[in-house]
Amino acid sequence: MNSVDVTFDSAGIPLAGHLYLPDGEAATRPAIVVGHPAGGVKEQAAGLYAARLAGRGFVTLAFDAAYQGESGGEPRGLEDPAHRVEDLKAAVSFLSTRPEVDPDRIGALGICASGGYVVPAAATDHRIRAVATVSAADIGRQFRKGADDTQDPAVLQSMLDAAAAARTAEARGEGVGSFPVFPATAEEARALGGQHGVEGFEYYRTDRARHPRSAKEFTWSSIDRIAVFEPFRFIAMIAPRPLLMIVGTEAVTRHMTTEAFADAQEPKELLWINGAGHVDLYDKPEYVDPAVGKLVGFFGAQLAGDARRTDIAAPA
Repeated sequence: MNSVDVTFDSAGIPLAGHLYLPDGEAATRPAIVVGHPAGGVKEQAAGLYAARLAGRGFVTLAFDAAYQGESGGEPRGLEDPAHRVEDLKAAVSFLSTRPEVDPDRIGALGICASGGYVVPAAATDHRIRAVATVSAADIGRQFRKGADDTQDPAVLQSMLDAAAAARTAEARGEGVGSFPVFPATAEEARALGGQHGVEGFEYYRTDRARHPRSAKEFTWSSIDRIAVFEPFRFIAMIAPRPLLMIVGTEAVTRHMTTEAFADAQEPKELLWINGAGHVDLYDKPEYVDPAVGKLVGFFGAQLAGDARRTDIAAPA
């Protein structure tokens, strides 16, 4: 397996990606777009899953969202759900032009917030033939209610006030306002976001997975875009294409997956990873390994096409 640096367009913004190509000869292969969590970059969880899946015979693409990482777009640090959905569709368009890829065998995998973004992308883009999520999160719900649905409604109203003030300040030429994605210490993370905040801090702000290009701040103008986003509203539209949702039994966000799964139509499958928290599924081998094994079987079967299935390694 080798990785190639690539760029492609998403609504006029150049996106930077890593295209993972399996070893061996094959006329064309099935391919999978892999979306990163909010604030993440292609070198973190998305790249890990993309590399593991490429090692089992799939062409995979991990990329940085518009306005983040090595991708283009101003202002930096904007988290725009509508554009994140467009990014996924643009990635499918890019893969469909690659000579290594069978354009009729493209799937999509979303991790955390991208597990939400991939749902409306697939619901309206029939080129995505199979959909999977890992630790799926409804980012709109999370900002409205908190990761565990216990957040005081006043928190969002305060953030919307700040977003409104920031937009006015920007219009006056006073620059783009932003806020930190994660606090500076684990103690602050626990105070602000409970265990979920601590998990995020440990992943993004320590040597565990810290990356210089992962988002340290989001623009305030992200908030009013995120607040009304409902990624799972049209999850039933994915059918009759298959859906796989993977979630940890200890994930504070597990209710987001189970409620979305209940609204989805067949064919669908839910896999619980015993003992895993939300962020554990980003990188911890004891949880990632069974998730990858399931993804290989799922995408291998659903993107099989014809008898060319021999280019996919069976799960261990």
